Amino acid sequence: MADLFTEIADKIKGKNLTVVFPEGDDARIQGAAVRLKNDGLVEPILLGNADEIAASAKESGFDVSGLQIIDPANYDEAKLNDLVAKLVERRNGKTDEETARKWLQDVNYFGTMLVYTKQADAMVSGATHPTGDTVRPALQIIKTAPGSSRISGAFVMQKGDERYVFADAAINIDVDAQTMAEIAVQSANTAKVFGIDPRVAMLSFSTKGSARHEQVDKVVEATKLAKEMAPEFADVIDGELQFDAAFVPTVAEAKAPESKVAGHANVFVFPSLEAANIGYKVAQRFGGFEAIGPILQGLAAPVSDLSRGANEEDVYKVAIITAAQAL
Repeated sequence: MADLFTEIADKIKGKNLTVVFPEGDDARIQGAAVRLKNDGLVEPILLGNADEIAASAKESGFDVSGLQIIDPANYDEAKLNDLVAKLVERRNGKTDEETARKWLQDVNYFGTMLVYTKQADAMVSGATHPTGDTVRPALQIIKTAPGSSRISGAFVMQKGDERYVFADAAINIDVDAQTMAEIAVQSANTAKVFGIDPRVAMLSFSTKGSARHEQVDKVVEATKLAKEMAPEFADVIDGELQFDAAFVPTVAEAKAPESKVAGHANVFVFPSLEAANIGYKVAQRFGGFEAIGPILQGLAAPVSDLSRGANEEDVYKVAIITAAQAL
């Protein structure tokens, strides 16, 4: 299997996709943006004061002269008025003009509006902002995609030829059956974007009734709901399954012999954020997998939230996968 990023880069190269980076004054963002531009993968838009960005980039040895830089604090008045009007309209009476103008001085709100108004195809933020500062504007303005009532966060786990999706490891803390079902469908779609033919395991501490508990009942119900939500995935979603039954063929033969997913799963939907977050970090640190994400799922347009511990390479890779979601 080819490297994930080589595959995705080939998909987006030459498509002239634009990605807005609200944290344009950060050296990690600048370095990644210059590489993305030079590699012909995306057209970056950096937000911030142009002089400050140029000075900061020079100190780090980056030439940002070929990048588009927009300063929300000194934006063209007519264009700003248009953004304000569209933001007020989008908020449908929940936000007045004064508040909209104040919001648009915030780089994350400004960047989100560029995506909403199709002046950018995607947004990547979070290098210096907490998750809420990235997610909140996206939910208020871009909102969820048709068929989704919430968003979730997935990680693509890669090591050599192995590639898996873990969800939800970033957003929803204590999921109910409906939420878990939506996460399953979103994750199956995410898998397809990244070249994975999805086989979705709905994880539990029980396999096919081996334990009785309301938490097991939740996963059973979530499996049923996911199949109803997305009939196209009905044959490749199964649960409830313990991880070993989902992943190891010999265990699957003993615990779930009738399952088409057990023993062959590559998309793992966890019953809580706690379990998913622990699970992906165990795979990353003990198993040596690269954890790519979190990838926000369920939005009407692609927005990604970086870890504040991200390095330049992380920013570069997240931008590539976020741009791919715009195709």
